[in-house]
Amino acid sequence: MTLVQFDKAAVGYPLNPVLQQLSFNIEQGEVCCLLGVNGCGKTTLIRSLLGRLALQGGKILLQQRPLHAWHHHELARWMAYVPQAHDGPFNFSVLDMVLMGCSAHLSLFAAPSAKNKHAAMALLDNLGIAHLAARLYPSLSGGERQLVLIARALLQRPRLLVMDEPAASLDFGHQITLLEKIRQLKNAGMTVLMSTHHPLHARAIADRVILLSKQGAQQGSAEAMLTGQKLATLYDVQPADIRHHLGIDI
Repeated sequence: MTLVQFDKAAVGYPLNPVLQQLSFNIEQGEVCCLLGVNGCGKTTLIRSLLGRLALQGGKILLQQRPLHAWHHHELARWMAYVPQAHDGPFNFSVLDMVLMGCSAHLSLFAAPSAKNKHAAMALLDNLGIAHLAARLYPSLSGGERQLVLIARALLQRPRLLVMDEPAASLDFGHQITLLEKIRQLKNAGMTVLMSTHHPLHARAIADRVILLSKQGAQQGSAEAMLTGQKLATLYDVQPADIRHHLGIDI
């Protein structure tokens, strides 16, 4: 079943679309990885899907309903976003940062319940950072902040989890933890769209891959998209370089 459909969408800014004629689908319960060079429009595409950036043309449909027809409170219950790790300007504790994820399910002035706090601590424990619960978010490393943002998004209980280069700040061990968590979420029925600079990450977990460039989007199975020739074209290198640096015959 198609969860999200980009139908000849143009994303970007008035008089300056970054990408045009984008047409691809995200199916319910799949992991879809988005690959492309820096500046190709991955984050712009994600912001448009989240409803934070107005479309410059075409349509984005969520559950066959135009995105602009969804109220932002509805979208918050459907989609959660994990941005690239960032500096937090306020001294919230890690636990309080995670608890912000339950706001989509609370009334305007309601406070998180004991059940919410228990769920938040369980997520922190699952990601291996429960010991950081009382720490102040700005005091964490970039990788630790990224894991906190992932826990916050998961507490939102979304049907679609959107992740913008979530492994960018993580060490190798935490990258493995992240990929395994995404695999578990998929097995539990969640849909994931993840942008990444790691073709091997996409190969490990993706059902389908979108190769994004200024010419548009190509979508297909991980096996079909993650070939030496396609990746070489995408990143403007030689196929032999792709095979050599990835260390496998891809």
